Amino acid sequence: MPWLPELFTAPALEQAEEKWQRQLVTVPFFDGLLAGDLDALIGSFAGEPELHHPVRGRIRGVRAFGAYVTATNTWLRQQNASIEDVEYVVAGHRGFAEVVIHLDGAEGRVNLPVLVVADKQTDGRIIELRIYYSSWPLRGVHAIRPPVLQPDPKLHASDVVAEYLSALSAGDAGAIVATFEADGYAREPAGAPFIHRGQDGLLAFYELLFSNDGGISLEHCLLTDDQRACALEYNVVQWGKTELPPQAGVAVYVRGQGGKLAAARIYDDVDPPLKGCRHAPD
Repeated sequence: MPWLPELFTAPALEQAEEKWQRQLVTVPFFDGLLAGDLDALIGSFAGEPELHHPVRGRIRGVRAFGAYVTATNTWLRQQNASIEDVEYVVAGHRGFAEVVIHLDGAEGRVNLPVLVVADKQTDGRIIELRIYYSSWPLRGVHAIRPPVLQPDPKLHASDVVAEYLSALSAGDAGAIVATFEADGYAREPAGAPFIHRGQDGLLAFYELLFSNDGGISLEHCLLTDDQRACALEYNVVQWGKTELPPQAGVAVYVRGQGGKLAAARIYDDVDPPLKGCRHAPD
């Protein structure tokens, strides 16, 4: 997601359709950036382009957005980037897409998990985009990201996702592990090297996360849910005994066939207040 395919030039659209092997309803986000068809990308917005970026902040207007597209297209090509598609969900006028960008780094290939959320009008044109990823795989440091969205006190998750979030807030490692399928996993923002799978792996991971005398408090902002997978956009405000400046993030929860979580994938850049831990998610 989320560009309108009818706006792209024929060669760019044919290349995307060949990759996906189907008639595209929308052109995926990074496929559109790699195509570099700026007129099509700008035309996919309902008004002025607006994008919230983890490092650049808010990018608004044709000139700023055009500069972002040019710079990102150049960077992806210079780094020999390839895109691995992970998840795609549309629910009402909002949707999200998860990918892993594989690119060249100083010490070999780097795997960067990225999530893009799109708010859309009924005609499919974009109102705004929000991008989430951690700076750790790219730079080895965290970047504090101010809130992108305001908290919604009336927002409540349901079923096993609500159980997970309650256990996360309470700092109850046993309860949070109980929300996963037997082969379920949690993935940190830093990606594939930091996946914790199975009951023992999950328990050790969440015990570490809760080792700062308590759970992790989130302000819930927006929930995009198609009943199979959901993305919760949030602000992290406290980690155990440590109060934090509110920091934006999002987590994807995938439900398994047994009604529990098959996966929890996190996208934020919070520097955890934990001894001996370089980075960890919510």
